[in-house]
Amino acid sequence: MGKAQKYVLLGDATYPLQDWILKPYQEEENLTQRQLQFNYRLKRAHSVIENAFLRLKARWQILLKCDDCSLELLPTLVLACCILHNICEAHDNPFNEEWLEGTEPTELPKPCQPAPAAMEDNRAEQVRELMCQYFESCGEG
Repeated sequence: MGKAQKYVLLGDATYPLQDWILKPYQEEENLTQRQLQFNYRLKRAHSVIENAFLRLKARWQILLKCDDCSLELLPTLVLACCILHNICEAHDNPFNEEWLEGTEPTELPKPCQPAPAAMEDNRAEQVRELMCQYFESCGEG
């Protein structure tokens, strides 16, 4: 859209809107078609990320038991698993669906209430609006 953007993280409604955390528009509001499409695309992207992490944990089940390794080793272990996982995925190494049996998706505790509006960054709305424009220009999907 002609404006350079930084990388952003995807969050849900409980996170404050920041220029580095994109979150959906609140469903209670009367949302425009553009905003509904943004929420839909954000939800789809979030599900892709969840699926990728699920596959990563299924392929490298040592990640499910990281509590028995030293904290100093943990970042290296996770990075190594990510790199090896990406190599396997890039080379179409078969993924055994049975691996998923041991990796129940775990729900980490999240805040129950949305972040207060005071925590939100006004500049972030410009980022979200730019993303809405981009999604609209891309068409359906």
